[in-house]
Amino acid sequence: YNIPGENVLENVACARAYNTDHQSQLLIQASAMMTEARYALLVIDSATALYRTDFSGRGELSARQMHLARFLRMLLRIADEHGVAVVITNQVVAQVDGAASMFGGDQKKPIGGNIIAHASTTRLYLRKGRGETRICKIYDSPCLPESEAMFAINADGIGDVKE
Repeated sequence: YNIPGENVLENVACARAYNTDHQSQLLIQASAMMTEARYALLVIDSATALYRTDFSGRGELSARQMHLARFLRMLLRIADEHGVAVVITNQVVAQVDGAASMFGGDQKKPIGGNIIAHASTTRLYLRKGRGETRICKIYDSPCLPESEAMFAINADGIGDVKE
């Protein structure tokens, strides 16, 4: 688009959360900002990372999932009220039960369980290929078939894969 970086950054707001309660407070602040000015996109990076540190072990699993569900409902409400697209990134963990490898499937699964799956419309799985190549797979979508696309991350941004 040939827009200078400084101009682009004028339209970006950024915050860092330090725990799950702070993450929820930041969502309330973001909603207030969206009431005052027009935003088109809300990105939450590593949405479940703080939940893994704030709630540990199976004893806190129920509390963690309830807090996460409340957070995701807040995201859905912001999307509906302000007409913004919401993108969340999430971590994956290795499946240790062996079922995936026994049937030749992927040995990684997203953190957050069904709560994340039910709160998401389209889920993408990003993974590293060779060199600068990355692969984006449509993992789950109500309107798109499962498929993959390759792209590259270059010095000048995202581009086509060079053979």
